[in-house]
Amino acid sequence: MPISPARAAAFDILLRVDRESSYAADLLHSAAYNRLSRADHALATELVMGVLRWRSLLDANISRQSAKPISKLDLEIVIALRIALYQFRYLDRIPARAALHESVELVKRARKRSAVPFVNAVLRKLAVESPGREEKELDSPQTLAANLAHPLWLIERWARAYGLATARKICEHDQSVPHTTIRLRTPEAEKELAAAGVTLFPGSLLSSARRVYSGDITKSEAFRRGRVVIQDEASQLVAALVGSGPRILDCCAAPGGKTLAIADHNPSAAITAVELHPHRARLLTKSLTASPARIETIVADARDLPISTPFDRVLADVPCSGTGTLARNPEIKWRLTPEDLADLHDRQLAILRSALAQVAPGGRLVYSTCSLEREENEEVVERVLSETQSFRLVDCNSELNHLKKSGELIWPDTASLASGPYLRTIPGVHPCDGFFAAILERKRIRGRVGQR
Repeated sequence: MPISPARAAAFDILLRVDRESSYAADLLHSAAYNRLSRADHALATELVMGVLRWRSLLDANISRQSAKPISKLDLEIVIALRIALYQFRYLDRIPARAALHESVELVKRARKRSAVPFVNAVLRKLAVESPGREEKELDSPQTLAANLAHPLWLIERWARAYGLATARKICEHDQSVPHTTIRLRTPEAEKELAAAGVTLFPGSLLSSARRVYSGDITKSEAFRRGRVVIQDEASQLVAALVGSGPRILDCCAAPGGKTLAIADHNPSAAITAVELHPHRARLLTKSLTASPARIETIVADARDLPISTPFDRVLADVPCSGTGTLARNPEIKWRLTPEDLADLHDRQLAILRSALAQVAPGGRLVYSTCSLEREENEEVVERVLSETQSFRLVDCNSELNHLKKSGELIWPDTASLASGPYLRTIPGVHPCDGFFAAILERKRIRGRVGQR
């Protein structure tokens, strides 16, 4: 019996995620897997994301039944074991014998035939092993790490920063399948989607957001024509904080979701979008063609912007660890190290310093990340503000209240979206990814006596 296309795709993607540090979501939506049927693509997605979310727990179970340490096994063998065990534990509709057989066949397909008896023996033990899903006390970082499949060092950080109860909520959110959220760019788009068989629920944070309850949004004409875009609500909120102005700069623009949202809020503005990598800049330019605003795409390093004209509004949505997006990108938690945060901090400092130089007097900059880590957020902003007297920190609460009064922000507890003067959304506490944002305003230069 041949291997199902879904399991073959899942195996190949997981191999690339590990070997090439690729992102699973990007691979799943790449042209290489467009040929999969809807059912096969759904199963491949379930297997890939499920294995990545629960990897450490799967490995702990495999280790109990394996005579060899996982670290000594070839990667292909480990992935085949993880795929089978994930189906045993989490996919009740798939017979264990089918999951076992196809993982053995995946090992043969990977040219590891000598390992077939070993894989078969381990999987037979795992297939009859009790899943051990009894309710456990998740009352420490150690028990959270063991049972909710997160690195201990990350949970310890979150427990210190947010408290253990919130750390648990973050972990539980990360282990769930996130909602697909869209932003409506035209009022008619909602009717178009309904006609295409897509069922929507209202958004939780913003009036222009909708959650997809059923149907394939990517197959709709409204999506193909750019009348709706897939975008997390916290990401939409960050773009809304940028506000309005005739000249706007987006320093780290790709893939373009926030740039497009800013352009939709400012259809008559001149917008400059900066992207470091040429191939991403080309994709960015293509994604922004649906905007009525004048958008110029520049290939440049945000740490050294080749721009001399000041801007009224600037967005510095900087590269970050992404720890606020682990439900969508679970591979991040297995790659990230504490040392990475220091490297990111230095890069973020350089980008923010460069971006601040582009702000006109009286203009504003929004600094944002999708990270939960203080080193990438408050510490970056506070360090840069300590170096200059030209900027002041604007309290995000005032801007959130303004969005609330305008009807754009619909979340009932506006105060919960702020941490001091900063925007802070927390997965599991708020119905969205974890984002941070700070608003910095350049002080106006006071003229000399007698000057106008």
